Amino acid sequence: NGLANQIRNVKVEDLLGRNPVQLDESGIRARIEGRVVAVTGAAGSIGSELCRQVARFRPAAIVAYECAETPLFYIDREMRESFPALPFHSEIGDIRNPRRLSEILERYHPSILYHAAAYKHVPMMEEHAFEAFENNVIGTWNVANAAAEQGVADFVMISSDKAVRPTSMMGVTKRVAELLIAGLQNGGTNYVSVRFGNVLGSSGSVIPLFQQQIAARKPLTITHPDMRRYFMTIPEAAQLVLQAATMGRGGEIFVLDMGEPVKIVDLARNLI
Repeated sequence: NGLANQIRNVKVEDLLGRNPVQLDESGIRARIEGRVVAVTGAAGSIGSELCRQVARFRPAAIVAYECAETPLFYIDREMRESFPALPFHSEIGDIRNPRRLSEILERYHPSILYHAAAYKHVPMMEEHAFEAFENNVIGTWNVANAAAEQGVADFVMISSDKAVRPTSMMGVTKRVAELLIAGLQNGGTNYVSVRFGNVLGSSGSVIPLFQQQIAARKPLTITHPDMRRYFMTIPEAAQLVLQAATMGRGGEIFVLDMGEPVKIVDLARNLI
């Protein structure tokens, strides 16, 4: 037990193998300041970081749409402590419920919507193909439709690099969702997608998993020795999303230049 307590909490930035990206803040501020911003999946790793980053740019309000009640409770509490002057509206709801989506968008009239709600765990989605499709494709369609109906100016979907020539159910659903919102371009709402690499430290990602294995003195499990992945940090990912909203004219897919892919084996060794 003494050993487990001695484990230094590794800053994920140390494992990135490059300097974190800083983006153009003035353009982001011009887009967000004074506007109402909505985030779906607002209590997840990316969603909650989006809330924190958006809050820095003085929006009129943030609407946090989330089906997981306990994480929503925590981000709600955090935001009220960190940004007491900012109206932060926590709304429990599911993206598979079009009526609830319309009701929330009609109530708050957001100008910008960041769509981060999705199922993302690859092996789990292989076993739950219908749920993956229902949430990631139909759910995205529901949010995108509601956004069009309620006159949202900018819609940004969080996609994945696994949507490139997809080899998994999760990747396929994300690719279909990208094509779907690209096809919705109608001169009204601006629809763009942002593809992420693996986000270091996000829940369910490889770093927290490795850290648990090290703390429990277990061997580290790696799927394949040649596995390589692009990595980015949660703040980088969130900033990229905000940046995409300022650059998109509609229909684009944005990808962050994440430097060189990192071998997961090297990542594990560095962590140890």
